[in-house]
Amino acid sequence: MSLEERLAELERRLDTMELAGDSNGRANGSVPPEGWALRPLREQFADERNGGVMFAGSGRLPSAEQYNWQIQFSTDDIVAYDWDDAAECLAALGSPVRLRILREIIRGSRTAAELTDLDEVGTSGQIYHHLRQLAATGWLHTVGRGRFEVPPNRVVPLLVALATARR
Repeated sequence: MSLEERLAELERRLDTMELAGDSNGRANGSVPPEGWALRPLREQFADERNGGVMFAGSGRLPSAEQYNWQIQFSTDDIVAYDWDDAAECLAALGSPVRLRILREIIRGSRTAAELTDLDEVGTSGQIYHHLRQLAATGWLHTVGRGRFEVPPNRVVPLLVALATARR
């Protein structure tokens, strides 16, 4: 094995060890290194006793729209928030059919009629039921003549929610 191959193998193994981490986000039980995102986060929440959470995103969707968005919450605010209020919003994302509908809509505004052409999303009545549920919880809104889209301020939170579900 050449020196270059050995170095590449060591780098791959180190990356694997760093990504493994435990359930607290620590690699092999140690304190994680302070990365490019953590430094500004700690500075942003320097006045907060228990820190906070920030999420942000910037990207172009298949529909060609560009989104740049961020929000932050103190840990205390999140813990104190009535989590029951979040249940309905999160439950709306718990349906494979609703997620399929959201995926199609995030690719470009859609009408209910266009969505009925998709496989395995149900009848038009069932689609309208799902669209109403997604709209009631803020994941969708209508934009003229029965077209649905994910509101701009919900695109990044939706992507974050989906990213947190990855294993």
